Amino acid sequence: MQPRSTAPRSRYTEVYRRSIEAVVAAHPAVAECAVIELHDAPEGQRPSGYVVLESGADFDPETLRTELVTMVGDQIGPVATFRDVTIVAALPKTRSGKILRKIMRQIASREHYAVPSTLEDPSVLADPETVLATMRDPAHRRIDS
Repeated sequence: MQPRSTAPRSRYTEVYRRSIEAVVAAHPAVAECAVIELHDAPEGQRPSGYVVLESGADFDPETLRTELVTMVGDQIGPVATFRDVTIVAALPKTRSGKILRKIMRQIASREHYAVPSTLEDPSVLADPETVLATMRDPAHRRIDS
């Protein structure tokens, strides 16, 4: 079980990011994904998903977002408050394959972060940094269902 400090908190309950990631990863167009928690004043924290598409997958971003939000809502329930989905070219990972969620959270919160020496591809941080910086605004790319 995931430590409580890393679980996204909603107004009513805690929904663990691994559960959300499992649902998102089950979509046939998703090659890999990461869910991080972003600060949200009314709810404390809200989960935000970042997905890398399978090679050759041709999906309209809004259609994919709607499908993923619906899947999470159907399989976990409305308490998941999962509304943010962003398609990225790649996720920041170590050479051993661990996704660097802490750095993603720090970028989204505009906190200082250090690029670890074990980063697989340092150029990957350029794309998520731009995307995550725009995701700070709760209304940006949010799907309300």
